Amino acid sequence: MKDKTILIVEDDPQNLKLFRDILRHKGYMTLEATDGQQGVAMAKMYKPDLILMDMQLPVMDGIEATNMIKRDITTKDTVVVALTASAMPGDREKILSAGCHDYISKPVHLLEFLRKIAGYLDETE
Repeated sequence: MKDKTILIVEDDPQNLKLFRDILRHKGYMTLEATDGQQGVAMAKMYKPDLILMDMQLPVMDGIEATNMIKRDITTKDTVVVALTASAMPGDREKILSAGCHDYISKPVHLLEFLRKIAGYLDETE
């Protein structure tokens, strides 16, 4: 077991299930939130090793949620990676300036996704 916990903040049930199943199969523990506000609360409560944050979320979008996580003393050092289907010009800068370490475009490519996750957690695959 990798003993690393990843918080997945994703409102699409199919994407959430896909990310959860892939990560659990690889031995990661997962937590799940379906909106930005819930994601912020869970980040503060559980202090995961990594947060995968969808950018287009109900209640509070991923940019605002990431800003809140990065402003909080207890979660500011948590690695946040954006999940986005809309990689438009300027989006990368907006995502990174919000405090995300990187972003992964959806749909994800399985091997690249797992390699990136391991890299964010400083693990070797």
